[in-house]
Amino acid sequence: MEKKGMLVPMALAMGAAAFYLMVLSSKERALSSAYETAQVLVAKVDIPERTVLKEDMVDTVQVPRKFMEQDAFEVKTQSDMKLISNLVSRIRIPKGNQISQSALISLSPEAGLSVKIPPGYRGTILGIEPELKPLIKPGDRVDVLVTFEAVIASAKEKVTATILQNVLVIAVGTNLGQGMSALQAKAASEKEDKSAAFSEKAMVALALNPNEAQYLALAMKQGDTTVVLRGLGDVEMHPMEMASFRKLFK
Repeated sequence: MEKKGMLVPMALAMGAAAFYLMVLSSKERALSSAYETAQVLVAKVDIPERTVLKEDMVDTVQVPRKFMEQDAFEVKTQSDMKLISNLVSRIRIPKGNQISQSALISLSPEAGLSVKIPPGYRGTILGIEPELKPLIKPGDRVDVLVTFEAVIASAKEKVTATILQNVLVIAVGTNLGQGMSALQAKAASEKEDKSAAFSEKAMVALALNPNEAQYLALAMKQGDTTVVLRGLGDVEMHPMEMASFRKLFK
């Protein structure tokens, strides 16, 4: 009887010890998980609002998962650094702050055209023939021609002059060069084609210096403008003589 009386307290003590070890182990796991580190993207420099992000603007740091932003960019491989390329900051991101997905938007009309305009240039919209739209891409270079009626030797005749050369295309319709997948590009194109069904012209956005912008505005009022596409890598500029039928058949 005495032995049986000792076994009960011992069993209770062992059960309590086992329960304590389980609780302790659970807390250790929770604590370990909370302080497990992860590599996240942070701003290497102050990033102003509506800035197109590049890889040299960000860095990686190790932080405890407990202190990670809920939608932070976690970097597990070097290629993950490219996740932010061509995204645009919705808000200012101070140097050292974690970069969260909610602070960025895609390079799209929502971000605005101004994010694509090089410093010192102006963004200008120009109508083009709809058939040409699928063939021009953001980043291409074009020349701009104007056809107008001129008075030459007391007679009126139509002439065509190249007024701008080697002009950068920064957008075609709503395509700002955001690197969409084939399916996304197809869906965006179909949506845009429906909205432009009753328009005679498609639209391209060009980056012009202030002087070029003035001449293009004048040309659009004086005559009909035409865009001609340059080959990839062709940036040379040459003096161009005005073209007329009189010269052609002379």
